[in-house]
Amino acid sequence: MVDCYTAAMRILKVRFNSEAELRRKLRAKRFESEVIDLTIERLRSERWLDDERFAGAFVRTRSNKRVGKLRIRRELHAAGVSEEEAKKAIAENVDPEREREGLVALCAKRMRNLVRKHGPEYVKTEDGRANLCGYLIAQGYDSTLVRQVVREAASE
Repeated sequence: MVDCYTAAMRILKVRFNSEAELRRKLRAKRFESEVIDLTIERLRSERWLDDERFAGAFVRTRSNKRVGKLRIRRELHAAGVSEEEAKKAIAENVDPEREREGLVALCAKRMRNLVRKHGPEYVKTEDGRANLCGYLIAQGYDSTLVRQVVREAASE
């Protein structure tokens, strides 16, 4: 058990993990299930492991990197955070105004790249706008908001 706890602390020292991520990493190190369960319980009681805190920190970090709510939610789900905790973390940590500002900045950056690659008229074509919208939607932004921002940016 001491070896498993030490391994878990080393993992948590590098990066905060969700409970599911930590379980997966400890299983990969071939610790027995009962030992992992005891270690997880100990870490939870010592407050080293808290999915709610992990989700909040994850949402703040990813939204600061101009990633939309939908993609953040998918990433939290992949990390093993429950849907309820993910929704709560997003609601508490994503400011709609900042999200829109991030989308506008990301849209402008992507437009510069497309202009450099295809020429200034490309972003005014239907293919150019579709390319831009597809990229922004893939970054996890709401499609309605994306279309609105792209329409505004293309008209400038």
